[in-house]
Amino acid sequence: MSIHTTTHLNFRGDARAALEFYRSVFGGEITIATYGDFGMPADAPGADNVLFGQVESADGFRVMAYDIPGQSDGSTEAAGSTHREGGVTITDQPFFVSVRGETLDEVEAYWNALSAGASIVEPLAASAWSPGFGMLTDAFGVTWILDVAARAAE
Repeated sequence: MSIHTTTHLNFRGDARAALEFYRSVFGGEITIATYGDFGMPADAPGADNVLFGQVESADGFRVMAYDIPGQSDGSTEAAGSTHREGGVTITDQPFFVSVRGETLDEVEAYWNALSAGASIVEPLAASAWSPGFGMLTDAFGVTWILDVAARAAE
C-alpha cells in the first residue's frame, strides 16, 4: 500500500495554461479531461474547461488542477468557501490537498479519520473516474480530496 499527497490547484478558466506552464518548467506528462469529456454538452459554456488536469514527472513532481465550474475570470483569490451546487463542486479556494490511495479500503480509513469534525463537501463514493472519490473540509479549514487511483485498462 502507498498513498500520495498532491497539491490540487483551482483556477477560474486558466487551468490548462497553468498546467502547460508547469510542464514546461518541470517536464513530465500532462493529462487533461474537460467537463465536456464527462458529459457536459459541447456547446455549453465551460465545456472545454479542465475538470481534471495533472502534470507528473519522472522526477516526482506532481500537481493537479481544475477550473472551478462557472468561473472564468482568471482570478485565484481565496475566500474560503467550498460547497456542492447542482451536482458540481463550487469553490473559491486556490488549492486542495489531494490524497490518492490504491484501494478503497485504504482511502476509506483516511476518510473516516479526516472526517471527524469535518464538513463533507462530497461524500466518498464511486465516480466516473474512480472507485472512490470524496471531498471534505477538515476541522482546521483545509479542504481535502481523497480518491482511489483508477486502474489502467489492461
